[in-house]
Amino acid sequence: MKRTVTLILLLALLSLLSASFAAPVSAARETVVLNVYNWGEYLSDGSEESYDVNAEFEDWFNENLAEEYGYNIRVNYTTYASCEDMYNKLRSGAVTYDVIFPSDYMVERLINENMVLPLNFDNIPAYENIDPNYKNLYYDPDNTYSVPYMFGMVGVIYNSEFVDEEDLGSWNLLWNPDYRGKILQFNNPRDAFATAMFRAGLDVNSENPEDWEQALEALIEQKPLVQSYVMDEIYNKMKNGSAFIAAYYCGDFLTMYEDNDMLDLYYPEEGTNIYVDAMCIPSCSQHKEAAEAYINFLCMEDPAVANAEYTYYGSPNLLVRESEEYLECIEDVYEGAMELIYPEEGTYVAEYFHTLSDAMLDYTNELWAQLKIESKTETWITVFAGSILLVLFVTLGFFSVRKKIRERGY
Repeated sequence: MKRTVTLILLLALLSLLSASFAAPVSAARETVVLNVYNWGEYLSDGSEESYDVNAEFEDWFNENLAEEYGYNIRVNYTTYASCEDMYNKLRSGAVTYDVIFPSDYMVERLINENMVLPLNFDNIPAYENIDPNYKNLYYDPDNTYSVPYMFGMVGVIYNSEFVDEEDLGSWNLLWNPDYRGKILQFNNPRDAFATAMFRAGLDVNSENPEDWEQALEALIEQKPLVQSYVMDEIYNKMKNGSAFIAAYYCGDFLTMYEDNDMLDLYYPEEGTNIYVDAMCIPSCSQHKEAAEAYINFLCMEDPAVANAEYTYYGSPNLLVRESEEYLECIEDVYEGAMELIYPEEGTYVAEYFHTLSDAMLDYTNELWAQLKIESKTETWITVFAGSILLVLFVTLGFFSVRKKIRERGY
């Protein structure tokens, strides 16, 4: 009997050992979470049968790099509405991200404040696919901290069904009283002030407080005409026709156009902002090598083409513009889309934003707060005044009825 029990236990032990050795090595690896923080609507996400970049990266990493790195990867993907929102979140120290997508001027600021890490380009071999015209730019002249992701220009989007063709061409459209209550303005200071500064012929990178004060006055003048200050909210408002006019990014215009073909866009004659959004690793990153692998993956052909098709932004990746699939996709969306996305140099007046001095950044934020507070104050006054009138109306009505009742002797 004892021999039988011993034999059974021995067989059970052998079975357990066999199962352990048979289990895949990957199952024993830890899973590292890579925190990616990007603009909204700025990465092909698998919706409508599109290429799911994050899912594909997880599979690619786990198949090709997991054994070398000693862990599997899972992407935690969240979005922000503006560079300023992203900066404030990072600056708070309350969050940890591994990959971010700041615009050029914000890359410059993050570098100046030691908030991003230098990249190891040995881990980003697909960087060779990036057009040299988008390397060595002013915000990262030695290509140390960033890899270009997308580029574009700000244009004026309008609904051709409701906006008179004679009113087009200038930033003045956003100040046209004929469209009161149908105009949208950026809900971030740098872009909003720029609309007023380009319109007035002011330097959008000025360190002169008077220039920004003049722009503030223009925004205060515009304020009664503005339906709301928006970022991602612009999509629904322009698609459903509740707003007619907005300044926004060209790639997003093409996304809106798919749902409302009455929309159109022009680049204002006074000049506009040209920008590059880049991929960086913030200094709070816990997984730098995995973050570099993610950046490398986004520079590879399939994800780069998928992202360019999904966002309709200009791609600095040479493989994208060599893709017949991409060219067909873009031209199917909007006639002349390639000219809007990739305009020939010198066609339009365009200028990059540069980061401002700390003193000027503080001052522009104060001016922006003043604009927004005044908006709230005016709304409060309007509501308060309306309430008083309603109370007076009800009170007068009450006494009028009461007087009639007395006169009739009831």
